Amino acid sequence: MTKVSVVVYGADVVCASCVNAPTSRNTFEWIQPLLERKYPDIQFEYTYIDFQNQTENLSDHDQHYIEQLEEDELFYPLITMNDEYVADGYIQTKQLTNFVDKHFANNENK
Repeated sequence: MTKVSVVVYGADVVCASCVNAPTSRNTFEWIQPLLERKYPDIQFEYTYIDFQNQTENLSDHDQHYIEQLEEDELFYPLITMNDEYVADGYIQTKQLTNFVDKHFANNENK
């Protein structure tokens, strides 16, 4: 079974550039059932990182994305899968499913 680590970097405050978008926490909560329903043969592990408050004991990889969020190079929520950038800002279902289809779902058929 394919395993995929999903990390959502977010904050309690809604991103100023993402008016009317769900909060980071809401995004974190809705992607879980979405991915598990669509990809029952993939084992997802989910992590939420509040990049404004939760900055201790994070990997260099996590720190790199947090720096980009703090410098407004990327928007939050930011989603990575197996340490690869997937989407940021206003997250849409198609962004996630296209990434999984391209990188992970095909592995199940091989």
